Amino acid sequence: MTTPLVEMDGDEMTRILWQMIKDELILPFVDLKTEYYDLGLLHRNETKDQVTVDSANATKKYGVAVKCATITPNKQRMEEYPQLTEMWKSPNGTIRSILDGTVFRAPITIPTIKPVVKNWEAPITIARHAYGDVYKSVDMYTTEPGTCTMTFKGESGEEKTITVQKVDGPAVWQGAHNKEKSIRSFAKACFQYAIDTKQDLWFSTKDTIAKVYDGEFKKVFEEEFVNYKAKFDELGIEYFYTLIDDAVARVIRSKGGFIWACKNYDGDVMSDMVSTAFGSLAMMTSVLVAPDGTTEYEAAHGTVTKHYYKHLKGEETSTNPMATIFAWIGAFRKRGQLDGLNELVEYANKLEKACYTTLADGIMTKDLVNLVEPGVKVQGVTSRQFILAIRERLEKLI
Repeated sequence: MTTPLVEMDGDEMTRILWQMIKDELILPFVDLKTEYYDLGLLHRNETKDQVTVDSANATKKYGVAVKCATITPNKQRMEEYPQLTEMWKSPNGTIRSILDGTVFRAPITIPTIKPVVKNWEAPITIARHAYGDVYKSVDMYTTEPGTCTMTFKGESGEEKTITVQKVDGPAVWQGAHNKEKSIRSFAKACFQYAIDTKQDLWFSTKDTIAKVYDGEFKKVFEEEFVNYKAKFDELGIEYFYTLIDDAVARVIRSKGGFIWACKNYDGDVMSDMVSTAFGSLAMMTSVLVAPDGTTEYEAAHGTVTKHYYKHLKGEETSTNPMATIFAWIGAFRKRGQLDGLNELVEYANKLEKACYTTLADGIMTKDLVNLVEPGVKVQGVTSRQFILAIRERLEKLI
């Protein structure tokens, strides 16, 4: 390696797997160069979350990052970690806001595991807008009757005020926003990704209800599509807009093989639905692509808390590391392409092949064992055994 990757370490069981993957699948084969950031919850707390901002800025500097799963604390986590001084916001949300990118998530599929939705023949890629909405919202609780208003004060001095609601008792309130610039970047990224992968693009919101907010998304997509239509026609691919509830019905009836673009929260939910229907949350690639081409690869799932507590008791777990391994694969492949390092790209390709070969040989973690087709011989193994099986095949390929 010549240019470092930005390495963002994480929490709980995925942090354990992170080190295991480095020890067995990376360090013996790669002259690894990374700029390391510890995004573990306690270190984020120690730095007042500045480490998250620093890691995002480093990603802008170097162009490629790889991230482990992290904890976003809620009330329960505040009790679990009494050292926390604040209920820190999602590190993913912070990073995505700084990079202003779009998250593309696609299931990792293997022949021996068929989707729950039997008519799905090809993977469905979720394109998730990665800025704003509930992830950058503010909220509050009030205890008495009253009226809530929302006011915008322009730099010119102009003010706009609307009434949110008048209530007769206790209530909760939330204010969300998005930026036209970010919506436009999202649209451009989706159209370009559809062209690059030669797939149809579906986009869905609920503009019949959120006429201004979601209506802006729909309008921007229509404006931007004008610049891509000729290329879509040339490739024989299609773009269309539909309401989110109609999109869900269409997706279930479809054969797959397309990109489904969603707003931030919709994409969060639907990517979990798609990955689970194809197999497992741990079988999902996730890459954040910024308008300038900066990329951040991550696992799309959480920190696997239950397995972590087993690990702390000295028990071996059968946690699936595939999404985390594929995050490293994507980062190495991209870094190698940018730096002209063919050997690094080849290593990434061989590591990917070793993963698929291991699964094809019936060696897998227990989350996948019950999903394989009847009659297929499988062996449920621990995380360590699975990673060592991948290493054995990787050594042969190298």
